[in-house]
Amino acid sequence: MNEPIDRRQLLRGATLAGSGLALAAWMPAWAQSVSPGLTAPLPIVSGEDITLRIARQTMMIDGRPSKAIGINGTVPAPLIRLREGQNVRLHVVNDLDEDSSIHWHGLLVPTQFDGVPGISFPGIKPRSTFTYEFPIRQAGTYWYHSHSGLQEQLGHYGPIVIDPAGADPIQSDREHVIVLSDHSPISPEAIFRRMKVDPGSLNFQKQTLAGLLAGRDQPLKDRVDWGRMRMDPTDISDTTGAAYTYLVNGHGPRDNWTALFTPGQRVRLRFINASSMTTFNVRIPGLALSIVQADGQNVMPVEVEEFQIGVAETYDAIVTPVEDRAYTLVGEAVDRSGMARATLAPRAGMAADVPALRKRPLATMKDMGMDMSNMPGMEGMDMSGMNHGGMEYGSMNMRDPKNAPGVALNPGVQTISPMPMDRTGEPGQGLEGVDVFLSHEAPRPYFVGGRSGGREMDAGKTPINEVLATMKPRLHLFGHHHRFSEQDRQGVRSVGLDLVSQSYLVIDGESLTYQVVSSPHAH
Repeated sequence: MNEPIDRRQLLRGATLAGSGLALAAWMPAWAQSVSPGLTAPLPIVSGEDITLRIARQTMMIDGRPSKAIGINGTVPAPLIRLREGQNVRLHVVNDLDEDSSIHWHGLLVPTQFDGVPGISFPGIKPRSTFTYEFPIRQAGTYWYHSHSGLQEQLGHYGPIVIDPAGADPIQSDREHVIVLSDHSPISPEAIFRRMKVDPGSLNFQKQTLAGLLAGRDQPLKDRVDWGRMRMDPTDISDTTGAAYTYLVNGHGPRDNWTALFTPGQRVRLRFINASSMTTFNVRIPGLALSIVQADGQNVMPVEVEEFQIGVAETYDAIVTPVEDRAYTLVGEAVDRSGMARATLAPRAGMAADVPALRKRPLATMKDMGMDMSNMPGMEGMDMSGMNHGGMEYGSMNMRDPKNAPGVALNPGVQTISPMPMDRTGEPGQGLEGVDVFLSHEAPRPYFVGGRSGGREMDAGKTPINEVLATMKPRLHLFGHHHRFSEQDRQGVRSVGLDLVSQSYLVIDGESLTYQVVSSPHAH
């Protein structure tokens, strides 16, 4: 980019450069502003006996200080590198003035060491130490984070990389950990209170009268209908870029965190979404990404231009840059209110063009689970007869037990989707006009697994590439891996998905059967 720099920008650049020296002290080696990559022996903390200390600190984001909670003095927390088959003992020291905890997200651990206060253990009291101890029974990319209060939002999270006991079937010349997150100078308690008082208080991308007059967004009739239902089609994210700065390894977009490569190398990028509530659309303009792992489970490589990663998910991707130039890594918030930005380059100090934010999406009736346009006899149905107060659409009551006969209508059930449907073949929200996949060949067998128990998916069923790019709301049952299969009910196409994972994102309006897999390794 060749842009003139004014005096204010020059002074700001000097400030950022000066703060970079101080910033280095708050970043683990793998997350320094310029990372050469992870090379053996590479763990920041490893072995069978590890100490982690939780404490409040300050972190620098785009040259500005912000309050944080770190581990061993860094945000993100240190990379924990382990090996499948080893035993590990982790001594967690809580130097906070409040209870804390660490949950090992996706790891198969004994229940008492899962790290969720009130469910598996009482938490770690202030100024005390708790020791987690468990065998490592899997390999892959995972992460760890607090499950106490809103500490995770303040930076209490870090990556885990577990090497397989044998040779890694995913070969690469260099690798980088990419931790995506969201951070705010506003306390998470204040953000939570604002959302409780006014859920849309941080949404500054709502529809306007000017937009209506200009022919943008919804026509008047749709706006009136949605208003009567007290629904907002621009309510894509609860908290937006108005409050958040989106980070890569603790760095803001202006910090330009840089991952180095040598042209022609196979570079493995281990993506982790450690945000509190942001779904990211990830792409590297000019480079194809080959997805090789999802939630720690190896998958048959799937080449994509872009993928959507939900909160707490991990994906490993292989890129092979052959040109001697920089590439921009973009983690665009799903509501298009901001982006996390980093650079992949052969040398430090390089930068590529940063694409502008794309147009923010609008939710549809299908996203709300009430799309009747494709039902026989319902084409072009007038919504004016809808009972908005009772949320009924003819006989489609959102509290009708017939829609989910196996669900007890207790106080924990707010609504039931009246029209669940399979949407695993559709792109994620906001990606409707994007050519997500570079390859559109017919379904073929995919190997899903990564540890013993992996198996092939039958040919002719929905391929894993359709699953990787359509996930949104997340199902996660702590301390378990699960098997997902088709929802066998009238009006819902069988997707034929047989995938073992530790979490799964369900697109708006989709229905899914969720089965726990009993394993002798789970306690």
